[in-house]
Amino acid sequence: MIKHVVFWKFKPDTENEQAEFFAALESLRGKIEVLKSLDIHKNMNPDNDCDAALITTFASLEDLNAYKKDPRHLAASALCKEIRLARHAVDFEV
Repeated sequence: MIKHVVFWKFKPDTENEQAEFFAALESLRGKIEVLKSLDIHKNMNPDNDCDAALITTFASLEDLNAYKKDPRHLAASALCKEIRLARHAVDFEV
C-alpha cells in the first residue's frame, strides 16, 4: 500500500475557495476506483507552516499515478493551484 500525503499553505482570505477545493476533493471519494482512502485535515495550530493536509491510500504507485492523471482529480487540483502559496508531498509504502 502507498500513502500519498500532501500539505498546503494557502493565500490569505481564500476560505471560500478552500471550502470549494475541499468539497471537490471529498467528491472524489468512491468515484475514483484506485483511491482506497481519503482524509482531509485542516491545521489547528497557527504556528505551523501549512494550513491543511490530504492523506490518501493506494494499492501501488501505478494506482497513485493513475489518480494523478484522472480528469476528476485534475479538476480539483486546478482549484487548489489558484489559491495556494506552497505545496509539499510525500509518498511512502505502508
